[in-house]
This record gives sequence, structure tokens and C-alpha cells, in this order.
Amino acid sequence: MPKKRIAVIDREICNPKMTGYACKKACPVNRSGEDCITISEDEKPNIDESLCIGCGICVKKCSRKAISVVNLPEELEEMPIHRYGPNLFTLYGLPLPKQNAVIGLIGPNGVGKSTVMNILSGNLKPNTGVFDNVPWDQIIENFKGTELQNYLERLAVSSIKSSYKPQHVDLIPRHYSGKARRLLEKNDERKDLQKLAKRLNAEELLDKEIKNLSGGELQLFAIMGAVLRKCDFYFFDEPSSYLDVRQRLLIAKEIRKLAKESVVLAIEHDLAIADYLADYVHILYGKPSVFGIVSKPYGVRIGINTYLEGYIREENVRFRDEALRFSQTAKSFKKSKLFMKFSAYEKNFPGFHLNTEAGEIYRGEIIGILGPNAIGKSTFIKILAGEIKPQRRTAVQEGAPEKMQLSYKPQRLNLKKDEEHSSVGDYITENAGKAAVAKTENKRILDYLGIGKLLDREMSSLSGGELQAVMICTALFKKHDMLLLDEPSAFLDVEQRLRVAKTLHHHAENREIPVFVVDHDLQFIDVLADRIMVFSGESGVKGRAAAPCMLRDGMNRFLKELDVTFRRDPQTGRPRANKPDSQKDKEQKEKGIYY
Repeated sequence: MPKKRIAVIDREICNPKMTGYACKKACPVNRSGEDCITISEDEKPNIDESLCIGCGICVKKCSRKAISVVNLPEELEEMPIHRYGPNLFTLYGLPLPKQNAVIGLIGPNGVGKSTVMNILSGNLKPNTGVFDNVPWDQIIENFKGTELQNYLERLAVSSIKSSYKPQHVDLIPRHYSGKARRLLEKNDERKDLQKLAKRLNAEELLDKEIKNLSGGELQLFAIMGAVLRKCDFYFFDEPSSYLDVRQRLLIAKEIRKLAKESVVLAIEHDLAIADYLADYVHILYGKPSVFGIVSKPYGVRIGINTYLEGYIREENVRFRDEALRFSQTAKSFKKSKLFMKFSAYEKNFPGFHLNTEAGEIYRGEIIGILGPNAIGKSTFIKILAGEIKPQRRTAVQEGAPEKMQLSYKPQRLNLKKDEEHSSVGDYITENAGKAAVAKTENKRILDYLGIGKLLDREMSSLSGGELQAVMICTALFKKHDMLLLDEPSAFLDVEQRLRVAKTLHHHAENREIPVFVVDHDLQFIDVLADRIMVFSGESGVKGRAAAPCMLRDGMNRFLKELDVTFRRDPQTGRPRANKPDSQKDKEQKEKGIYY
């Protein structure tokens, strides 16, 4: 029996004028006289999968890296749920909607999580891989006797009312204006706006203009807008991005309440929050932008650990070469070459006061910065770099370069209007220098973070994860003595976060440059940081920065303030949040071990 394979062509990257149809010319099936690769109406190639022999020659000959030919797992016998067209992305399987449970979707970006959301919300009619209009009764027949049958029958008669919290909340100000309260009141079918805002500590954002909301406030605004509607189906696409740890735990509680009466699905890449939020998870795996497969449901702990293992035993499918593992203990500090010492200092702004302890920074170290939003974390780094002048003493005392260059990746992934239509390559070149894309080491980083093949794409066409990776690369490639990345994990999947961590370690140690990383994903900080700084105080009013300290000490101090305990999973070493007032939570608090 011939192997089941699919061929996908990225039509945005494909450029026959540059390649001269090298794929068609090199195809051995074409050269034997059959039409495996033909030219379509848009003057781009099409691959006939029934004739393709899977030799991979066209893949290698395409200088644009636009072609993927993949042999599907032998265990995959079912027909596709949906295919977007010939030589386009294909989805296999769907999650099982469950009442009284939050269903988490975990997996890399680009394997169909958004397609799943669009199908289950009724925005996309599945076509079972047939590009003609497939009648609903035929689609439902394929799921007869399964738990999905009843749900699809309701979809067919449009009786599903859905609510969707989008991934890219930065785009909200482009589409909406005015006071946040006015727009939320329009959605408030539960008549719960004021109480919900109080439960989420989000009362202040209600009377702000949407254009003035911070990243975290935009996320809370979007979540509140989704929660306030009365719906049968709720879908939350990365609800934790831009939120601090306390806020992440609060929104998890609100989302869980919805499951008492509705179907709730959530995509979440912060595994500690996914663990806290979901009851069951489906693993999505495959090849990004080519095909995706939805696994059967698992209990949340087993599902996350299976995903990290990269091997589904019941289905005998390995979807990653190596398991992802985390240390069972917090790492010790080993850097010894001083970069600079800084004094204690203060800085006053209208309505906000920042106070810092004295400390020191070592060459090649990565300092993780933890604390609530609007507490002065980014301001602290800008003072160290000399971009903002403090009151009462100078910040830098010893060792730092006279004219220190700071490379800064901001929290928000906003593009100027003239940047939206720039290519990725042009954007990096314009912001990081002419040679930024051409250097051998930089090319390696671009490929490793998945950007190398996107250099000709328009910036406005990128997903949130792709845009984040471009911004990280741009910051790395700029000339700098010190690097600050503000929330680099936002919109990145778990594997991308670990690649970024590895890239930053290599960059810091090889160039002996100190790196500061502000982030709220504790697992990411745990993997990344040599030491951490904890910021405390009152958001938007006053902040205090403690001196850099050992990872375990800082995590304990930070989590004690939040009154939250974390333990390490014995199988994978990943941090897991304990349920409040659980036996483990009480035991750790009695011992003063919050991490």
C-alpha cells in the first residue's frame, strides 16, 4: 500500500521568477513524462500528491524553502477534518468539547489550533479534505456514534453562540476607540462588569481610552469582553500574554467558572498556567504550516508530560526527536567577571516613585526580572543604560562603559505604519544595521528561531509568534553593551521559548554581555536566568527593586508575596502551581518553601 503523503507549497514565499520553476524541472516523475508538478492559474506550481513519490528533490531544489513533502504517520488512517486547498495546510482530528471542564490545547504554533477554534465556533465549515461544498449530513456521518456528533449537529443548524478572545491583543486599538467601559458595557450580557473588574483588579482600565491601554490592560480588556457574554462556546487564545503571575492566576479562575455552563477551550503556552487552568488537554502535533494532528484527550498532568516527552505511547507516535526536560533544582550562580556596580537610587514620575537597592552585574549573566505590571521594571533598566536620569545619585558607580549602548525589545509588538509593508529582511536591516541579516552567526539564529525563510514576507502578514521572533532577532543583532528583552515569551510556543533561552545563553556567554529579561512565565525564567531581581510595591504608584539574588531565594520571595506555591513535577522537572489550600500548598507554606 503506498504511503500517505501530503505536499504543501507556501504560496507567499514561492517565487517562480526567482527559481525558474526549479521544482518542476527537477521532478523525476515529470522527467519521465507524467505531470506531477504543473503550473496553476496563479503561475505557481501545484503538486499532484497521487503521483508524488516522496523523493524530496523538489524540496531541495527550491531555493525559497517554499515546498514541504511529508509522509504522514502510518497510524493516521482517518480522513482529514479540513484542508484549505490543494497543497495547503491539512488538519486531522478535532478536540472533544466537554461540559463542566476546561479543555487545553497544547502544541507548537502553526499546527492547527486556530483552525480548530474556527471550526468549533462555527466560523469555518470543515470540508473533510474535499474542496467542493460538502453537505453537513455527510460531514456528520463521518462522526456518527462519537462524542462530536451532537456538537456538529448543532453547528449545522447554527445553534452555537460563541465568544472568542484573540491572540494578538496589540491590534485591538486599530479596530476600536473610545473608553474601555463603553465597549465592555455593550458586551455585558451578564450584568457583571463592575464586579468582574474588581475580581481581576482591573477597575482602573475601565475609564481609560483604549488607545492608552498597556499590553496587560489590553489582555484584560479582551478577556473581560469574552467572559461577559453568555455563550455556548468560549475560546481563549493565549490568555496569559502580557499578564503578571497574579493576574494569570486570577483570569484562570474566571475562565474555569465558565465551564460550569459552557464548552471552554484555551490555547496556553505557559505550561504552569495551562496546568492550573485546564482539566483535560489535547496535544496538537505535526509539521507547522503543513499539517496538524489532534490527539485524544488526556488528564492535564499526563497530557503536558506526554507533550514534553515528545512521544505518544498509546498511538506509538514520536513527534519530537528529544524529550524536553527541566532541572529538578534551581541552578547555582557561577559568573565571576564583574561588568558594573550600581548604587541605590530613586526616580520620581508624576504619580509614580521607583526605589532601588544597590547591586552588581556580571559579564555574560542573564538576570530574570519578576514583579507585577506597572512596577518600574523597564524603567530600572533604562536608568542603568543612561536613557533615563535618576534623582539622588547617579545609577552607575563602577565598571560600565562610558557611553553604554542598550538594545531593547519592548513589551508591545507594535509596528509603525511605514513598517507594516516592509519585508522582514528590510525591517531587521533598517533597525539593526546593513550587515545584520548577512552575518553567518545571525543567519544561524534566524534559521534556528524560524525566521530565515520569512525574510521576504511582509511584516503585517506575520503571526504573533513570528513577529515576536523577528523583534528578538532585531534586538540581538543591534550593537549593544547590554540587552533588555521585555516579555520575549509572549506568543511563542513552548519549544520556541526553549530555543530563545538557548540562543540568549549562547549570546550572553560568548560575547560576555549582560542580559536582562522581564517575563512572567516562571518556567521560562527558571530555564533562562542565572539570578533574578524581584520588584514589589503598588502597581502604577510605587515600586521597589531588590538587588539581584540567587534564583531559589528570589523565587521564594516573589511567590511568598503572591501567596502561591510551586512544586516540581517528578517526571519532567517542570514547575507546577499547587491548588490553593491543597495539602501540598499547606505543607510548603508551613516550611516556607514556596518554590
